[in-house]
Amino acid sequence: MIGGPIEATITPTNHDLGDFEVRRALPSKQRRMVGPFIFVDEFGPAHLPPGGGMDVRPHPHINLATVTWLFEGAIDHRDSIGTFSTIRPGTVNLMTAGSGIVHSERSPPSERKGGPRMFGMQTWLALPDGREEIDPAFEAVEDLPVIEDAGARAIIIMGDLWGERASTTTYADTIYAEIVLAPGGQLPIETPADERALMVVDGEARIDGEELPLYTLVVLRPGDAPLLRSEKGARVMLLGGESFATKRHVFWNFVSSDRERINQAKEDWREGRFPKVPGDDQEWIPLPDKPKTVTYP
Repeated sequence: MIGGPIEATITPTNHDLGDFEVRRALPSKQRRMVGPFIFVDEFGPAHLPPGGGMDVRPHPHINLATVTWLFEGAIDHRDSIGTFSTIRPGTVNLMTAGSGIVHSERSPPSERKGGPRMFGMQTWLALPDGREEIDPAFEAVEDLPVIEDAGARAIIIMGDLWGERASTTTYADTIYAEIVLAPGGQLPIETPADERALMVVDGEARIDGEELPLYTLVVLRPGDAPLLRSEKGARVMLLGGESFATKRHVFWNFVSSDRERINQAKEDWREGRFPKVPGDDQEWIPLPDKPKTVTYP
């Protein structure tokens, strides 16, 4: 029964990609957003077969920013503004789609021989009103604040938490952190953010004594500072930020406050009007008729 510090519990939808599994918590029927976060995927842990790898062909985005955070493994990111970046644990990759960007995500050749490891998070942030059509951009930030206290170690990925602020760009008020608890470790979730949620991705943890199920997105009630604690050790993601007054629509990889803008993006991708990805322009993902992620008819 939901009570105490917990407002909602969202069990993710599992997508089996063959060699590894992706768990999608947002968007869901229960909740479309938590702060600016409109899409939350957790993948792995997995050890892919030797010679294999992840190969996400070029695909487009509009009116959002993607945030990739790894616990294990590596991903080669390429995009249509000319970026090439190898994502590794400890570095956050923020890709701002804005008016439109195309990117691909593939396991590096150096990882494939022994079989790549895949374990991490990919989230999307809706861009706020008035900034949805900003210029595309990319940044990789590795110098992130670390908080250590009472058997807890927290890396602040985005925003202002526990008196420290990450240098990662934010477009709306955003909080995002990885918290690692040693056995018996604890940390108060002290943040005035409008909306907050936790996801245990490894181990076990409780919030004010209430169990947090593995891989489940648990939305916290606003206003208080509940205590996150683990008896045996855990890795927990904290995410959230300001609530959005204007509804966002999602179709496939497109997010916007304007349905017609999404229809235009669909047509632009279908007709090949998006820019190409330098170094990865021979393949692409076709526009699906019925995507797995859609929040309007």
